[in-house]
Amino acid sequence: MSSDASSPVKSTTPPLSPLSPVSPVSPSSLRLPACRQRDRSLSPMRVYLIPSPLPTRRNRTCSAAARAAEGPVFTGVCKCFSRSKGHGFITPSDGGNDIFVHISDIDGEYVPMEGDEVSYKICSIPPKHEKIQAVDVTITHLAPGTKHETWSGAVVET
Repeated sequence: MSSDASSPVKSTTPPLSPLSPVSPVSPSSLRLPACRQRDRSLSPMRVYLIPSPLPTRRNRTCSAAARAAEGPVFTGVCKCFSRSKGHGFITPSDGGNDIFVHISDIDGEYVPMEGDEVSYKICSIPPKHEKIQAVDVTITHLAPGTKHETWSGAVVET
């Protein structure tokens, strides 16, 4: 055996000097250079993060709105409606599948509740126009014995 095998292996990397870059211990110790730090003002859009309680009508093409306006008026009963989700379903009075209704398609001052009688027209849902939804929805009779909420938040007992 040679004498090289018994000698300890020497490291080829130089020792770290105090000025050499070292990996940070924690992410909180990472800092941007002074030239990159700046005070940022709050975004003017921050005050608008909470959605307005009043719905806005979605934009439809003129032809879709005209077809819906010319169509017949149907009646049904509100099966369910979630103001927080912004949609619900109507059960047609003549039977058939439930019909989707969006918050922006509801006319009047009351939020629909389960059991309310409604009148509506129908419009196809893009892009494939295979499904339909209720538009121009108006509450014709409030369900008796329930508390109804207006869009402004006032509660009315019927």
